[in-house]
Amino acid sequence: MNPWELNRVRVTRRQLFGSTATGLGATALASLLGRDLPGPLANAVAGEAGSASSQLGGLPGLPHHLPTAKRVVVLWQGGGPSHCDLFDEKPAMIEHAGKDIPESVRGTTRLSTMSSGYAKWPCLPAIKPFETYGQCGMRLSSLLPNVGSIADDITVVRSMFTEAVNHAPGVTFFMTGAQVPGRPSMGAWLSYGLGSETDNLPTFVVMTSSDRGKTCGQLFFDYYWGSGFLPSRYQGVRFRNTGDPVPYLANPTGISREARRAMLDDLAAMNAMHLQDYGDPEIDTRIAQYEMSYRMQASVPELLDFSNESAATLERYGSDALNKGSFANNCLIARRLLERGVRFVQLMHAGWDQHNNLYTQLAEQCKDTEGPAAALVKDLKERGMLDDTLVIWAAEFGRTPFGQGDPNKPNGRDHFGKAFTWWMAGGGVRGGHVVGATDDFGWNVTESPVHVHDIQATIMHLCGIDHERLTFRYQGRQYRLTDVHGNVVRSVLKSG
Repeated sequence: MNPWELNRVRVTRRQLFGSTATGLGATALASLLGRDLPGPLANAVAGEAGSASSQLGGLPGLPHHLPTAKRVVVLWQGGGPSHCDLFDEKPAMIEHAGKDIPESVRGTTRLSTMSSGYAKWPCLPAIKPFETYGQCGMRLSSLLPNVGSIADDITVVRSMFTEAVNHAPGVTFFMTGAQVPGRPSMGAWLSYGLGSETDNLPTFVVMTSSDRGKTCGQLFFDYYWGSGFLPSRYQGVRFRNTGDPVPYLANPTGISREARRAMLDDLAAMNAMHLQDYGDPEIDTRIAQYEMSYRMQASVPELLDFSNESAATLERYGSDALNKGSFANNCLIARRLLERGVRFVQLMHAGWDQHNNLYTQLAEQCKDTEGPAAALVKDLKERGMLDDTLVIWAAEFGRTPFGQGDPNKPNGRDHFGKAFTWWMAGGGVRGGHVVGATDDFGWNVTESPVHVHDIQATIMHLCGIDHERLTFRYQGRQYRLTDVHGNVVRSVLKSG
């Protein structure tokens, strides 16, 4: 048989799955280019687009119910902020200071190898006093005055727990639903299910920052915002904190915008023909990425032009508001991204890993981050966006109620997943509210336990998604963000 004819009739595994998919590539091409394509190709694309037009906004049938959150911003506090020092006041720990936490409290709790072999477990009370904030009377550390100023707008979840005891597995667990890398991240799931609200910026954007002294050694692995086994078009786009925010976005010297447009049109036509032949979803991704890059040449410079921000707004975010790569600057950019239709923004800050510097670095981390986080909530509220924007302040775990280091004079805390605290605001979440409780030592959850999968299910619910119904078939079974677990935490919701 003629090789060309053989190639035409051969049906590969990839072709089979691609050709029986939903026509996403052709639909994406028609949507993104918004212009005529030559001859028979135009007819093919139009046919596919017509049959799958509902895909432009995400999967058919989604959202499953009316969402209260149209967009999400995650303020990730990598390293593990100490719940006992910041959110979960324990007067009994003051009385028990320096004494071993009883075995009846500790039980068989899994700890990291840094402390699991300890012979002594000296109780370490909060290093700073707590104060009362807001009309709700919420008790928070005096290290968090700015978060305290939004106490009436937030729900504090004091009963979080996880099986993870180390950083990367803990982060991966929340972001992807599994401690082992390889599954889609939450932002990828939402992008896949709900689609995009903007053609000019990515649906899912990630930014990173770290403490001033670089005391926290956690790395930002790209699988924290990866697409896993979903098509790669759904992965997060990382904006760098040095140099150009997006590499290779600018045209090379001597290439005009018009020339770039013409080249991309030709590439799109060739890729579309290839897509029609093979149905490979990665061709779909290539088409979308080329077009998005072209549009970002205009949208990103405008996004990062802060000249129209008022002095009052910049002052609210703090002295680092215009310091590129800082958490404050990222919070400001996050608000601007959300305003422009980006669905999921993931800010990842490292600096909370106080194994041996609790008395100095805890206050530094609060100084760097709690003001900008509160400023973002206030900014969204003033602009009428908080009601349908979900803000999540989160971490992979908390810190041990016992001190780490010299048992007679401990100066740090180890990782602790048995109980820790998050807070959430906006997007259908109750304000001035506390969920859950722990025992007198902040060791065991005693009321309304909230697992990682439960909070994932709750976030999905707020976005209009039934977490049990948004699935993707891979390696012979249906996968979802929450795996086979998770219940919506109704006490977090305004609607109950």
